[in-house]
Amino acid sequence: MEAKNNIGWVDLLRVLACFFVVFSHCCDAFVAQFDVNRPAFLTGVFAGSFMRPSVPLFVMMTGVLLLPLKPGTTLTGFYRKRIGRISFPLVGWSLLLPVLTYLYFTCLNPETQNPLITIGDYTASTLWVRLYTFIFNFNFDTVPLWYLYMLIGLYLFMPLLNSWLVQATRKELKTVLVIWGVSLLLPYIKMFAPVLGYRGNFGHMGIWGECDWNAYGTCYYLSGFMGYLLLAYYLMKYPLDWSWRKTLLITLPMFAVGYLITSVGYVITQEYFPGNYAYLEIIWYFTGINVFMMTFALFVIVQKIRVPSLPWLSRLASLCFGIYLCHYIFIFVDYDLFNLAGWPYIVRILCMACTTFAVSSLLAWVLSKGKFTGRFVK
Repeated sequence: MEAKNNIGWVDLLRVLACFFVVFSHCCDAFVAQFDVNRPAFLTGVFAGSFMRPSVPLFVMMTGVLLLPLKPGTTLTGFYRKRIGRISFPLVGWSLLLPVLTYLYFTCLNPETQNPLITIGDYTASTLWVRLYTFIFNFNFDTVPLWYLYMLIGLYLFMPLLNSWLVQATRKELKTVLVIWGVSLLLPYIKMFAPVLGYRGNFGHMGIWGECDWNAYGTCYYLSGFMGYLLLAYYLMKYPLDWSWRKTLLITLPMFAVGYLITSVGYVITQEYFPGNYAYLEIIWYFTGINVFMMTFALFVIVQKIRVPSLPWLSRLASLCFGIYLCHYIFIFVDYDLFNLAGWPYIVRILCMACTTFAVSSLLAWVLSKGKFTGRFVK
């Protein structure tokens, strides 16, 4: 049987997920204009909403490639290999990206029109703070690195999950997936509970046991990105035996409904709850039911495509981790480069995404050639 990391459709899905991430970040500066520039906002929302399956697909690829764990894998051995592999890039890019962003916005382009940027935030003192506070969390300059913090959490849990997976029946897997599916509705339950009169407990608006002294509600332990790992494992072990006709009849409407909820829902929420960014994020949650619908549809369709194992595609797929890590600084540069009057906003976004992806691919490839620099992108 062909190694999973050399299967054509797996390579294709990794590249698609990576491009979706780049594209979605290119939309952010347009979405941020809200009522100041409504056409830009709407273009960013409807284009960016299409890309929301990006991160869930990355997580599913992790499940495809790593689950079940190889026989004989020890807990400490898995942690040392997987967490150790991303620790160096996490630290390295947490230091490098703020420096590059600082240099760009203070030395090369202090007159940027990017609506996401407040130039006053880029001083030597704020740079210094960014260079050590990554031990607590990512910052604006390192937004994509939130994924690495989350991924470490998944790695910590995967050996425990694996011990159950290897002996779980198909029915048991489906039962847990159904429970996880219910958890995908939680963001919307929290959103609409106040409409029905719910006022929270002592000012805390959490539900099902959440409160100021307890963040771990009913579905906490069977929610979040863990479900995407489990879903990927399930679909690999029990591939859907659907014809192409049945596949498209199910997945295309599923994707369309998920997309409409994601895009139109975002616009409606912004109109009815102006300034409530927490509610806006709910619509775009990666672990919301609407984004799941889009993710599931794309995964199933690509999994069914007979993609040959192409050397160039495999090579590009191997660079995706590095592309993900380094692309964010180029988003800022390309926004200024393609901020051209008269150009349709969707054309600007497309040019930004393609240029950023191409330049990031080249940089990741160059860095991968060095023994030391390769550790930043592998």
